[in-house]
Amino acid sequence: MADKKDYYESLGLNKDAAEEDIKKAFRQQAKKFHPDVNPGNARAEARFKEINEAYEVLSDPEKKSRYDRYGHAGVDPSYGAGGGFGGFGGFGDMGFDLGDLFGSIFGGGTSSRNRNAPRKGERIRAELIITFEEAAFGCEKEVSVMRVEGCDDCTGTGCKEGTVAEKCTECNGRGTVSTQQRTPFGVMQSTADCPKCSGRGKIIEQPCSKCRGLGLVRRNRSIKVSVPAGIDDGQTISIRGQGSAGSNGGEAGDLYVTISVLNHAVFERDGYSVLVDIPISFAQAALGAEIEVPTLDGKVKYTVPEGTQTGTVFRLRGKGITSLRGGSRGDQYVTVNVSVPKALSDEQKELLRQFAATEGAATSDPKKKRKKK
Repeated sequence: MADKKDYYESLGLNKDAAEEDIKKAFRQQAKKFHPDVNPGNARAEARFKEINEAYEVLSDPEKKSRYDRYGHAGVDPSYGAGGGFGGFGGFGDMGFDLGDLFGSIFGGGTSSRNRNAPRKGERIRAELIITFEEAAFGCEKEVSVMRVEGCDDCTGTGCKEGTVAEKCTECNGRGTVSTQQRTPFGVMQSTADCPKCSGRGKIIEQPCSKCRGLGLVRRNRSIKVSVPAGIDDGQTISIRGQGSAGSNGGEAGDLYVTISVLNHAVFERDGYSVLVDIPISFAQAALGAEIEVPTLDGKVKYTVPEGTQTGTVFRLRGKGITSLRGGSRGDQYVTVNVSVPKALSDEQKELLRQFAATEGAATSDPKKKRKKK
């Protein structure tokens, strides 16, 4: 774990990067290395997991703050942990109380009154990239996340197999010690976390080699996500209990998945409406015609009335996006644009001149152009 890559470096950012810069950098790299874009590419998949882990930490203000202050140890309970559980494996020399840090990872307070109380696990964040059609109709996807889980080897006890934690002799298992001080106003008593066990009330003399006595490890998991029909770019899905594990019997945190929708080559979206531009010829616009229009459900026939002007918008009811609040669908709006041909045959030009003459419209005379030359 000592050579774990810096999260800012993973996203190609400086440490002073703003929230929008972090999000933009992640989206750019996520779309480049996404497994759907690189099927069967193990290196791309590993890179995607790396940037996903970095974004999960840097996009959360609390985690980012801990990471900026403590590095990987601030967001990964098993990172760099050393020997005995009571002293948190030599972290005292690093200039901060890992007991407080350990509590903050689980969203709980750090006072000695609730150090051993159940704490809910930390929420985690991820981003899921889907296609325009998947957003319109809904889909089942998987998202890769890094989360804190109970250690399998010691079942969360932090103790080496066959051993148990011993009651701290300094605080007699209470996790706190009381001191008295005589002052001019009388005897004052104060209570603080036990310095020997860091407020845990127990000492692990033989810690588990996998989690180094913490009872927790950080692990990559693939979580199934049910994406509802009609979800839009930037919206977030909350999945209860799929975040990091709780401590002291507390429930797991939640997973927040932000959706990123890829642009479509043909369609655009406006709320629950689908927008599409269709080119038609001058003859079709003038005389009317039956044309094929692409929709999310496939191509449909539509009759363009004669005399249609460029920029005219037609409405196809029920061909839009499904509403998140119900089963109804929005509409599709088709904008027709009259295409002017750039290369006409002599016969086509003559016919158009004859048509223009019937309208009394002036056109260029190719014979005059030749005389000028």
